[in-house]
Amino acid sequence: MEIQLMNSKSKKLDVPESIFACEYNEPLIHQVVTAYLAAGRAGTQAQKTRAEVRGGGIKPWNQKGSGRARAGTIRSPIWRKGGVVFAAKPRSYEQKVNKKMYRAALRSILSELLRLDRLIVVESFLVESPKTQNLVAQLKKLKLGNSLLIITDNVDESLYLSARNLVNIDVRDVAAIDPASLVGAHKVLITAAAIKQLEEILK
Repeated sequence: MEIQLMNSKSKKLDVPESIFACEYNEPLIHQVVTAYLAAGRAGTQAQKTRAEVRGGGIKPWNQKGSGRARAGTIRSPIWRKGGVVFAAKPRSYEQKVNKKMYRAALRSILSELLRLDRLIVVESFLVESPKTQNLVAQLKKLKLGNSLLIITDNVDESLYLSARNLVNIDVRDVAAIDPASLVGAHKVLITAAAIKQLEEILK
């Protein structure tokens, strides 16, 4: 199949249908995106149970005769400075995702982006000097909106520095793309050289 290059009526790029014409597999995409986001969680939260809180080794008052409710320790979860009932412990949130599933999800996402006209292909995308205003002017000329993911074969330093101060503009090379960023971007701008690299990865 062929993809029309932006700002060029004659130039088209040949791409394999096995990558850019796949069916939209929502359950698979949801699983892969969830697993990717879960893997980014630190999992370092830690709390103490009543057995781990310092103190509370002696019964605070007699079982009977004081007129107060019976209590065995001042570190009970219902007491101030007491332990936590179901205390959080360090854990890993990692979910297993096979390479075949991960690549299939990326193919499905790219195909859907192309069908929704959210994937824009250009011959090349460069910024003359590392200035944010130059990149903003270039994006306004292309009318690509405020939320954009730019994918190149290798990140140019001027392009990276120009986009660094823009909140919703992200610049990545092919090796750094992930399903969450592809799904979250309103539009994805990708160069022809980057597509050729993607073909080698996802074939």
